[in-house]
Amino acid sequence: MLEEELKELAEKVRTQRAEAQYIEVKTAKEGCPKRLYDTLSSFSNQDSGGILLFGLDERLLFEAVGVYDLQDLQKKVTEQCNQMEPPVRAVFTFTEYEGVNICSAEIPAVDLSERPCYYKGAGRVKGAYVRVGDADLPMTDYEIYSYEAYRRHVHDDERTVDRVDLSMLDRGRIERFLNDKKAERPQFSLLEEAQMLEMLNVTRGGIPTLAGIMNFCIYPQGVFPQYGITAVVVPGYEIGDVGEDLERFMDNKRICGTIAEMVEEAVGFCKRNMKVKTIIDSETGRRRDKTEYPVSAVREAILNALIHRDYSMHTEGTPVQINFFQDRLEIHSPGNLYGRMTVEQLGRARPDLRNPALAVMAESLTGAENRYSGIPTIRKEMALAGLPEPIFENRRNEFVVILYNGTFTYHRELSQEMFVRESALYEVSREIETGKNDKEKQEERGVQDLLKFCIQPRLKTEIAEFMGVKTLYYAMKKYVNPLLECGKLAMTMPEKPQSKLQRYYTTGMRERT
Repeated sequence: MLEEELKELAEKVRTQRAEAQYIEVKTAKEGCPKRLYDTLSSFSNQDSGGILLFGLDERLLFEAVGVYDLQDLQKKVTEQCNQMEPPVRAVFTFTEYEGVNICSAEIPAVDLSERPCYYKGAGRVKGAYVRVGDADLPMTDYEIYSYEAYRRHVHDDERTVDRVDLSMLDRGRIERFLNDKKAERPQFSLLEEAQMLEMLNVTRGGIPTLAGIMNFCIYPQGVFPQYGITAVVVPGYEIGDVGEDLERFMDNKRICGTIAEMVEEAVGFCKRNMKVKTIIDSETGRRRDKTEYPVSAVREAILNALIHRDYSMHTEGTPVQINFFQDRLEIHSPGNLYGRMTVEQLGRARPDLRNPALAVMAESLTGAENRYSGIPTIRKEMALAGLPEPIFENRRNEFVVILYNGTFTYHRELSQEMFVRESALYEVSREIETGKNDKEKQEERGVQDLLKFCIQPRLKTEIAEFMGVKTLYYAMKKYVNPLLECGKLAMTMPEKPQSKLQRYYTTGMRERT
């Protein structure tokens, strides 16, 4: 980090009066903070790393108070870095800011194969942390396990289940699956059936695997009750909203069966609860039905949720969830993104497979392509339907796909127009009283126009272009950050504030609709 960048960072923190996903402020006026282990761990365990900023005082609204001794501070921070496993290699920068010395320590991300980074004095279980907003939280057992499973190439879909034997599998379904494989590879038919099942990971040592159970068992939920789907239709915008008769759900279903059976039943549930428009072609007179969400996009999202969810013992109590709201459809899959994959890379890079055996079976049994085309298909189908771009969120311990139906944007536009008109009338009367100059009035109109523009979530580049600003830094400092601070704008991915896919949208409109 250059000295000028450090000054800009300090100014940004002071302007926003807040820490962030990748920034932790420490005073260090009287001495080096004695316990940095939690933050060192959490920064090392996130892909973007993080920055420790010394010399501002959060209790004084992040006023610059300086550090006690730059040389000694670097020495003692380095000593704490060496207490981590693996050791943290901080990069220090210091500069003079508002008449005092401040210092930053950039904490690089630890390679995924070495995570979690933890404090050796507390051990792996109690010394590993994860960054959530501006807080350092202890890692859950599942989060620690997910790193170890990736490092050791553990695939939970291949684990055996002793309480299940071959008699509990659907014989007809297995025969059809084996016949498909024989047709693909004629020499495969030379093997004994037991050998075929072993090679296809349906069994391991004659005992059915989890993948075999989820694809061939007569009733998989008899073994794993929560490895199914819960689907609800909410009469509002959030869980807990109620309808006119105080009903919490307009439709509510638990979906069970094999993966193939659950996909078909879940798609049927979604089709039943989607609004359908009838469109008559003016030239041919033919009728065409247009569903609220593209069925193919919904199907891909459900397939991905079932095939790529986490099937470890840590998630045995968590089903896939399908939540219909008035403005959107959410599909929640237990377990966050696997391996090195990030949200920004979805559909653009080849991912590591969490459940390779299950994915190969699903290719034959559900028609899933298993060619990494699911995310691109969802994006393409939503675009062809004229709907907002899908949102993918890698939340803590779950992955969520959000499809908006467009009505939310429409209602927000109506409400925003009313909001702007009311604000304009108020400002006219206020200008008469205060005698504002033309420049101030122009800036306020610009802010109102930006709020209206951000009814649809917008990228930094789109905002800068709309405001006629050449640099993203100036656009963020002048317009976006102040609106974030006062709550008029919000981020679509608050857990990743620096993401290239971060979008900003106008808040407060949902309550008005």
